[in-house]
Amino acid sequence: MSRSLGNVIADSLQLSLGYADRLLKGIPAARFPRFAEVGGRMVESNHPAFVYGHLSLYAPKILHQIGCPSPPVPEHFEDRFSKDATCVDDRDLDLYPAMDDIVTFFREGHRMVTGALRSTPDDAFQRPNPAEGRMKELFPTIGSAQAFYCGGHMMMHLGQVSAWRRIEGLGAA
Repeated sequence: MSRSLGNVIADSLQLSLGYADRLLKGIPAARFPRFAEVGGRMVESNHPAFVYGHLSLYAPKILHQIGCPSPPVPEHFEDRFSKDATCVDDRDLDLYPAMDDIVTFFREGHRMVTGALRSTPDDAFQRPNPAEGRMKELFPTIGSAQAFYCGGHMMMHLGQVSAWRRIEGLGAA
């Protein structure tokens, strides 16, 4: 059975997206941008708002790298969720966008990525990764970078939400 590289990457992405949806179940919007708490102690670790917002920024990057149109990044997402941003506890619920806005942008962008990957010819994935430094050393081609963004990178951050859920008493997804 022969499968294109885009289909192979999209298969991994679909698994990650299914997990992302399961992890959202039962999270109240008021807890979404908050550090987890257990026994009256706050655990300073990435909360769901930060994780889903951060991951949402990669869909437009992936689409751009494979030559497809991408949705515009909502205002303040880059400032709040970039790889250089710091996750903070949003006690007043006024620092991060609303849960629905973050989740909608995350889902829509990655829905577009899934379709685009499946229709991208294999030779596009062989092009050099335009990143600089360590990312280019680790992932020298567009294909290797996209495989990381759609698999390892996403699952690593979703694991943070899984831990957050357990601390919050929400259990496994």
